[in-house]
Amino acid sequence: MNDSSGLHVEVLGTVFSVRWGSGVAASDRRAIEKAWGRCSTLSGASETHQLPAAEVNLPFTAFLSYETSRSDAGSGLLQSTTFAGLAESLTSEITLAAILEQAGKLTMLHACGIADPLTGAVVALVAKSGTGKTTAAKVLARTYTYVTDETVAITDDGAVIPYPKPLSLKQPSGGPKLQVGPDELGLNHAPASTFIKSIVLLDRVQGPSPFPPRIQKVPLADAVLALIPESSSQSSLVEPLQSMCSLIDRVDGVWKVTYTEADDLAAALAPLFTHTPRIQERVPGWAASALVPEKAEIPAEFLRRASFRDAVEVENEVLVLLESRVIRLAGIAPAIWQITSLPVSAPELVRRIGERHGLPEGHQRAIDQAIEVLIANEILVRGGF
Repeated sequence: MNDSSGLHVEVLGTVFSVRWGSGVAASDRRAIEKAWGRCSTLSGASETHQLPAAEVNLPFTAFLSYETSRSDAGSGLLQSTTFAGLAESLTSEITLAAILEQAGKLTMLHACGIADPLTGAVVALVAKSGTGKTTAAKVLARTYTYVTDETVAITDDGAVIPYPKPLSLKQPSGGPKLQVGPDELGLNHAPASTFIKSIVLLDRVQGPSPFPPRIQKVPLADAVLALIPESSSQSSLVEPLQSMCSLIDRVDGVWKVTYTEADDLAAALAPLFTHTPRIQERVPGWAASALVPEKAEIPAEFLRRASFRDAVEVENEVLVLLESRVIRLAGIAPAIWQITSLPVSAPELVRRIGERHGLPEGHQRAIDQAIEVLIANEILVRGGF
């Protein structure tokens, strides 16, 4: 490594320093440092030891270091056969490390963020990789302002921490994505203070016949199930599902926009920067389920909820977060879930379901099957086993 000045950026509160290897030309260094300009900071991370030269076996290299709460410092050597590949790896490593540093502290949506230039209201456009986030950011940030094309990071009070990284653009010929700065693309600067206003699921439809964007409200349970996989480290929060429901309440629900051309989105999304719900619409549409005692005994053949991370009751359904997956309970399952908050015998369970919903013909078989499915999915436990 021969560049001790290098690149210094701050991302979601973590400061990163990059020292370039001798194979990186001065023009490439200047270009990538310009691309990261909106994240640049004067002070770098503390110097860390340099990896042995024997580990360097590709022509383009960079040494990344940063302060981390998980140890004294984080560091690593990045290598690639091309500078474009090195720059793409650098973006990925910085993003991942910054997200891990904020795990359990922020809600981080895999989304592009666009802000109103006057109010700082942010619309987060959530989508999977490769389905339109960066294109939407590139188009919309010329009308609104650029917050991020990768991670919309939201604090408990609704503030958004901008991450105006270089945009990762696909090359027509394939290969590593190009890291192009927002200034080079003419994207507007976000205001000093930004806050979450709306959350939108992007649904880009490709076809021969373009149509105007269509916006519709997403039911709460569907919204939670759509956002959880597109969030980073959400499970690290104390109450992941409740936290997500609270965020959805804050923005008065989640929207889905179905569209074909990103150029049509600016006008279609305009109302979501100023949307103000009526008071009666803000009544929460969900309730938390109490956790079960960790070591409570269950009498033989009695049924009770199994241990779980978090759970919310949404209208006639229940969403349950186990260690690494969310299970949606519908049909008779929510009633079984509610009744088994404490140990209950199978006959008593059937009686109480009957009090709530009646017992149609064939009810015993349906309830027995539901119980076995819930046990198989680790939602219920049966005493004596």
